[in-house]
Formats: sequence, C-alpha cells, structure tokens
Amino acid sequence: MKTKTLYYFLLIGMFLAISCQDPEARRPIQKSSGSFMKESVNRNKQLIAKEEKLIDSIIKSNPEKTYLASQKGYWYTYEVKNEKDTLRPKMGDVAFFDYEIYDIYGNVIYTALELRSQDYLVDKQEIMIGLRDGIKLMRKNEKVTFLFPSHMAYGYLGDKNRIGSNVPIRCTVTLNDFEKESELKKMKKENNTNN
Repeated sequence: MKTKTLYYFLLIGMFLAISCQDPEARRPIQKSSGSFMKESVNRNKQLIAKEEKLIDSIIKSNPEKTYLASQKGYWYTYEVKNEKDTLRPKMGDVAFFDYEIYDIYGNVIYTALELRSQDYLVDKQEIMIGLRDGIKLMRKNEKVTFLFPSHMAYGYLGDKNRIGSNVPIRCTVTLNDFEKESELKKMKKENNTNN
C-alpha cells in the first residue's frame, strides 16, 4: 500500500513539474525576406502595364469613339447619352440594368439574354468591381461601353466559367432606371396590402 501511494505521489509530482514549465516558443522553420511580396508587386505592375497598353491600342483602333478615362483605372464610351437628366445612382438606390460581356476585342462572352436584367442595390451588393463604380457614372437610359482591365473585372480567379484568369474585358451596360430603395420598399408594401 505504501509503495502504491508513493507511486501516485511521484506520478503527480512529475505531472506538476512538467505542466508548470514555460513552453519554449516555437521558431519559424524559415524566415521570409519579403522578396515574394516584391516579386508579386512587380508581376502585378507588369500585368497592369501590359493590359493598359492593350486597351490603349483598342482605343486607338476606334478613333470614331471618344473614350474617357475613369479615376478608378478603366475607360468608357457612351453609346447612348442622356443629356437631359442630371441624377445618377448612388448608395441606397436600386439600379435596373442590362449588360453584355465581351472579350477585349469585342467577341461575345455573355449575351444580355444570358445575363438577364439586373437589380443592383448600389454599393450594398457584390458585383464586378468595375460595374460597381461604372453604374454610378451613368444616367437613366444611357448605354455605356466599359473597357475593364482584369483587376477591375474578374481578376486573378476569373469567373470560373468562360472568363479566365487576368482577362481584361469589354462590358456594355444599359441603365434602364434607378429608384431609391426606400421608395421601392414602400411601393412593394402598398402592392401587398392592395392584393
């Protein structure tokens, strides 16, 4: 019995001695010098420069169109311009639009029929980065063609369907209308109570 008790005390003592020690911090196996990040930044700069050069050549090959440079790094031209209205969609509005996506040379990737009419809650829904900004430049009933470098389109991942990695695109958008989200909710509520 004494040996058994002694054995338990020894076991508890060893357990306490081991568990009370401060564990030594684990060190990284290899240290990062930051060269990977520098290389990645350089690759991205080269990719953007290459895409901008391509887009510039597309613009120059269409002298009948006037392309405007956006502050966000894409270009656009008006197919149909609305000079009468001054309002543009902003956060809190719902934009109703149709669009088509082409490769940068103008070959169809997705038709408007495939993409269907869209209801977009401005700045509150996830859509292509370029469209998110471009729609806010438009007025009701305008049709605009955007030239988006890949970082403003589907980026590194592509759309995981027909648009590959790092592909610049051409996108033609028709803004049919836009309304305040609060007004639409009010109208829906009134319609529901009348039915």
